[in-house]
Amino acid sequence: MKKPFDLSTLDSTIEVAKAAARRYRELTGKPLGITGEVGEVLAARLLGLQLADARQAGYDAVGSDDRRVQIKSRCVLPNSKPGQRLGSIRLDHEWDTVALILMDQNFEPLAIYEANRAAVERELLRPGSKSRNQRGALAVSKFKTIGDLRWSCDDGAPA
Repeated sequence: MKKPFDLSTLDSTIEVAKAAARRYRELTGKPLGITGEVGEVLAARLLGLQLADARQAGYDAVGSDDRRVQIKSRCVLPNSKPGQRLGSIRLDHEWDTVALILMDQNFEPLAIYEANRAAVERELLRPGSKSRNQRGALAVSKFKTIGDLRWSCDDGAPA
């Protein structure tokens, strides 16, 4: 793993990226495709995690307790469909928890939920859904029920 760095050094770069993504969506009606990267940086900063090396299979950050955290990010737009799903969660990779950061249309964090591996595996392996069972895609609403609220914009601090 690379030498740890202060995430605040990325603040200005993330703000520029967020502005570019907002402008791109205004002009095209489409996302720019940076939600995951922005979400990783915000979640790591808000939860006190250290980002892992780029393209680390299975996890995106590591906690001070050495837990390996896979970070999933979703923008919740005003007209979002209720059935939004997380990206694929692969059970064949090493990770300890999955954190889901929900952001508004301006890429501002709304909430972060975190679920342990046992709860995620139980849900992914539960019979009944091809997208869940074969693609490892959980609904955001389901993830919120199996995870714990770790941070909320309502209180601005870890839960």
